[in-house]
Amino acid sequence: MTALAIGIIIGCCALGAGIAMIAGIGPGIGEGYAVGKACEAIGRQPEAKGAVTSTMIMGCAIAETTGIYALVIAILLIFVAPGRFVDILTKAVRQIP
Repeated sequence: MTALAIGIIIGCCALGAGIAMIAGIGPGIGEGYAVGKACEAIGRQPEAKGAVTSTMIMGCAIAETTGIYALVIAILLIFVAPGRFVDILTKAVRQIP
């Protein structure tokens, strides 16, 4: 088992976690757009404020789950995956005659 292989594993896991966090951009843009359109709709029809607000909050909550899933994947890649991959590498090196 070489230190280079372990370094590559840790580096790739960190890179994957960073790429996974790019998914946090989508919910931010989507929620901002939704809130803007909801404010526009309330400005046009103030009597529909309750319906527009509840629908907007539900949509933002659903959109936010994408960012939360990306965060969970990033945390797993940083804290769990390197140990698993190093264990797999160690077992593979032991099997080589």
